[in-house]
Amino acid sequence: MRQSRKTSNDGYLSKNRMESEGTTEVCSTTHGEPERRDGVHDLVTRIVDRMNLNRAYKRVKANKGSAGIDGMTVDELFPFLIRNRDELIKQIRNGSYEPQPVRRVEIPKPDGSKRKLGVPTVRDRLVQQAILQVMERIVDPTFSDNSFGFRPHRSAHNAMKRAKAYYEAGYRYAVDLDLKAYFDTVNHDQLMYCVEKRIKDKIVLQLIRKFLRSGVHTNGRVVPTEAGVPQGGNLSPILGNIYLDQLDKELERRGHKFVRYADDCTIYVRSRRAGER
Repeated sequence: MRQSRKTSNDGYLSKNRMESEGTTEVCSTTHGEPERRDGVHDLVTRIVDRMNLNRAYKRVKANKGSAGIDGMTVDELFPFLIRNRDELIKQIRNGSYEPQPVRRVEIPKPDGSKRKLGVPTVRDRLVQQAILQVMERIVDPTFSDNSFGFRPHRSAHNAMKRAKAYYEAGYRYAVDLDLKAYFDTVNHDQLMYCVEKRIKDKIVLQLIRKFLRSGVHTNGRVVPTEAGVPQGGNLSPILGNIYLDQLDKELERRGHKFVRYADDCTIYVRSRRAGER
């Protein structure tokens, strides 16, 4: 659906010592520094790299958040990793890692409806964050310059500046594209096809699909996820941008002036008639 409108111009140290020094190290690869091979085909080596996993741990800890279905809190993640880091790395490397279902949380919205979130376990958040940090370097440079949501060095403020520039250039009518249902309805095969065009590491691709199909725990039972991307996961925003990049490129091909911030996309035109078309 779309709506046209007129716009206006408006060796491990102790936990405490590591964290106080800002050099927390919770994970290590089994045989020292990873061998550097093709970054597109061998992402898993970079994902389990010591520095990458440590960065992921710091981000998960800084973001805090509630526990997933296993009850493990963010504060309990460090002791878990000290005990299980080698096994975790092994599972990621050999493709045997199994994500747990996300915990359903419903957040009330101003209009009375509810936003459905899926809260992953802190362990799954760590793994997703480690994947994200490596994927982002590869896929983000391929995204449209008109995409602003959940991207490094871009913000809602940047999106507003771009919209203002369009207004000042005479594009004073806006057409809103309704993409709100994307997160709940996107076809997994279509999404993975888009991911596979950018990422070639089969183990990582398999793991991403596992996260998509891990299920939702709600009302005491696990509901399979046959479609959609659970809102609340670390990987969800970049997967959304990968999927919607095909829309961005089509709008660019047609010569449209537009701004997209996640699932909010607005096309700017010079007249009401152009907007209604």
